[in-house]
Amino acid sequence: MGQEALSLEKKIKAKKARIGVIGLGYVGLPLVKTFLSRGFKVIGFDIDLRKVRLLNAGRSYIRHISTSELKTFLKTKAFTATADFKRLREADAVLICVPTPLDVHRNPDLSYVLDTTRVIAANLRRGQLIVLESTTYPGTTDEEMLPILEATGLRIGRDFFLAFSPERENPGDKVFSTATTPKVVGGVTRDCLRVAKALYDQVIVKTVPVSSPRVAEASKLLENIFRSVNIALVNELKMIFERMGIDVWEVIEAASSKPFGYMPFYPGPGYGGHCIPIDPFYLTWKAKEVDYTTKFIELAGEINTFMPYYVVTKTVDALNQRGIAIKGARVLVLGIAYKKDIDDQRESPSLKIISLLQERGARVAYHDSFVPRSRGHREYPGLDLKSVPLNAARIKGSDAVIIATDHSALDYKKIVRQARLVVDARNAVKRKSKNVIKA
Repeated sequence: MGQEALSLEKKIKAKKARIGVIGLGYVGLPLVKTFLSRGFKVIGFDIDLRKVRLLNAGRSYIRHISTSELKTFLKTKAFTATADFKRLREADAVLICVPTPLDVHRNPDLSYVLDTTRVIAANLRRGQLIVLESTTYPGTTDEEMLPILEATGLRIGRDFFLAFSPERENPGDKVFSTATTPKVVGGVTRDCLRVAKALYDQVIVKTVPVSSPRVAEASKLLENIFRSVNIALVNELKMIFERMGIDVWEVIEAASSKPFGYMPFYPGPGYGGHCIPIDPFYLTWKAKEVDYTTKFIELAGEINTFMPYYVVTKTVDALNQRGIAIKGARVLVLGIAYKKDIDDQRESPSLKIISLLQERGARVAYHDSFVPRSRGHREYPGLDLKSVPLNAARIKGSDAVIIATDHSALDYKKIVRQARLVVDARNAVKRKSKNVIKA
């Protein structure tokens, strides 16, 4: 083991290493909290000055990171947020948690990762560990990032260290947090892996070292492709079983009684979050380099992408049966977060449902106590709505109420009693009712 690696490992194990986290969103901020809670000092980096100001004032913009926790860390001077990336030189380990979206052609957009890598390179010094946590295609770490960092003249595995360790953040999960979820780690060299593993060993319940960053990158894609394919399967079965007069939810419950060889997945109005709608297409794109067409993955994506259209079609048909045209109809969408009991709107199917309804001339409102306002979305730049109060007058005055996200706090029995029509895309309403249709 080289001298720089030994020195950094010793510093990490003594918790004297300073951690830099780039990107203070749903992945980066929980990571900041995890390192702070284990006694490390952390610098948070973000280009969003609003986030920086809020964090330095001790105010959280993510529901599951409390303001009291932030203020405690600020008082001890263990944490500071900044938009000054020259301060990267102060960090011994730099963890990258920036977006990896798709472009308009559904190809990987690595601009955030590569721009960040260039900024790190401009401030790189000996003895630093760089870890990419953003989900990406196999080869990003060693093919894209490494050449940028080595262009500084510093040598990988001797002067600085580079690894990939995919985030496994699950917003709203009360059982598995950043600290209690095992973490896969792949280093470019043996010393890179050793130093990166040493870092995560200090804060994560279990580290899972693998032979290379490519294996680590591929493992994250497999996790999310597994979910995407199985969600697509139950969504397709939902549409098939509906035509047969069979309740897919009852079928899933019955199948779940088998104690082996089966894992339940549940249908919905489409998938959301930053991972499942996006990550499979990173492998689809990369597979083209080896002359392989990922038919299975792409088909799953097509089915899941179709689901908001299915919900809207079911809504339009139900309104037509009641003599109401979709144009001018008052539609209330319950839930704009991508899943229950969180405030995360990224890739939420509700956004597509609202957009499609608006295109058809419906007057759309939404209620979501977790999301007071919805705006600033890349794919829906014109969408700017505020959550409306949920009361009897609002429910009774709506031609249709769509349950798009099944937040636990909503009284679905009362909603069904008061609504003219309920379109339930989440199986939130368990009892059959004449004014409820499943979608």
